Amino acid sequence: MASSESVGLAVIGAGPAGLTAAHVLSRRGAHGIVYEADGVVGGISKTVERDGYRFDLGGHRFFTRIGPIQRLWEETLGDEFLLRPRLSRIFYRGRFFAYPLRAEDVIRRLGLIEVLRCAGSWLAVRLRPRREKPTTFEDWVTDRFGRRLYEVFFRTYTEKVWGIPGSEIESEWAVQRIKNLSFREAFVSALGLKRTHVTSLIEEFRYPRLGPGQMWEAFRERVEASGIPVLVRHRVTKVEHRKGRIEAIELETPLGTVRRSVSGVLSTMPLSELVLALDPVPPRRVVEAAERLRYRDMIVVGLITSDPDPFPDNWIYVHDPGVSVGRVQNFGAWSASMTRPGATSLGAEYFCFENDELWRKPDSELVELAASELASIGLVDPAHIVEGFPIRVRRAYPMYDRGYGEAVTCLRDYVASFTNLQTAGRNGLHRYNNQDHSMWTAMLATVNLLDGADHDVWAVGTESDYLERGLVSESALGSELVDAVS
Repeated sequence: MASSESVGLAVIGAGPAGLTAAHVLSRRGAHGIVYEADGVVGGISKTVERDGYRFDLGGHRFFTRIGPIQRLWEETLGDEFLLRPRLSRIFYRGRFFAYPLRAEDVIRRLGLIEVLRCAGSWLAVRLRPRREKPTTFEDWVTDRFGRRLYEVFFRTYTEKVWGIPGSEIESEWAVQRIKNLSFREAFVSALGLKRTHVTSLIEEFRYPRLGPGQMWEAFRERVEASGIPVLVRHRVTKVEHRKGRIEAIELETPLGTVRRSVSGVLSTMPLSELVLALDPVPPRRVVEAAERLRYRDMIVVGLITSDPDPFPDNWIYVHDPGVSVGRVQNFGAWSASMTRPGATSLGAEYFCFENDELWRKPDSELVELAASELASIGLVDPAHIVEGFPIRVRRAYPMYDRGYGEAVTCLRDYVASFTNLQTAGRNGLHRYNNQDHSMWTAMLATVNLLDGADHDVWAVGTESDYLERGLVSESALGSELVDAVS
């Protein structure tokens, strides 16, 4: 093993959160280094390129209400940061529904009788409200939309994504991810009784011309030019601590195992992996909490089709239970530069657990499955598919299954016992954050480490009224903090 060498503040992970932390270090003139286990930066927000075709692992819109982050994105990419129109739909029962849901469209496609049944189901829960606070995703949605609408538009897709029933998913998932849509207002509007406008999702968004990875590669260039190295294929395997402080980390690198002493650590690696890497080993209850956390994995089957415009959507949610695919991306509709002239690149997303039957399928079978399922729902002509390959994504989504909240609380409290350790980002907090939220948690965490501040990283993104509208005022963020990270 190579001898120990001080690196200053170690940032674990070069996704959006880790690179944002490096940005703050560079702006503050602090000493640090970024370690990334993968061969490229960006984490799940990287762009995969193949023969001139580009694939986004999940489809990453860039929107934010946080002014400093908006400016940072724009300054980083300039004219390469495109403004794109949004078009997305839901496929269910052989029909395509506009998304966000529009009551007029739902009535036309489901039929008035079915919609009246949904309305009756909704009215029933209004007349017989649940006395106790809902604790599961299924109960939360049913209480607000009725059982029938839950079965139609929520259950199938949610169970595809998570691989477990909605009754085993904690309600926090619904609170965080389902926007403020009123069934009553949308329904009466559809019947012409009242005109309302409920904005729940943005109608246009920003997007790097060459995919999200372009943003994070540009971040890497900027921070390295400022003296913060970003080392890929450096996996942290051990985090040494003594008397409440992190003293060193051990890494597996292309040249073997190395040990580096550190002044502190900002970790964006999965929270459970961080805790299990601590040396000495944490108390048994903490280890059990770390082992309790679960993640959902994903396979993106990239397809190249000679049809340059197979469908107009940026992406389509596939709620229909007749196929396994959960979502389909049309990357040519995100940016023309994601594909080559006369063709386009598609991404068929399958949600799974690592090493289950789907994960282990041979590449050729996954491509065949994706092509046949997209053809069966009328999105592609299989004769136009010229190439395909799967991209397996580990730990794509932190799971909100039963008991996860108690486990996260246990780990959060234990991590807080170290004076020079902070966690940030999606996996670092075990929270399904948007990119801007992940970045803001990294900014707060880095300022905490540099200044001894006490900003609550865990509170970011928990507001229930986050509706993607307008910008958060900088006075609300605090001018001192804005200055510290800008």
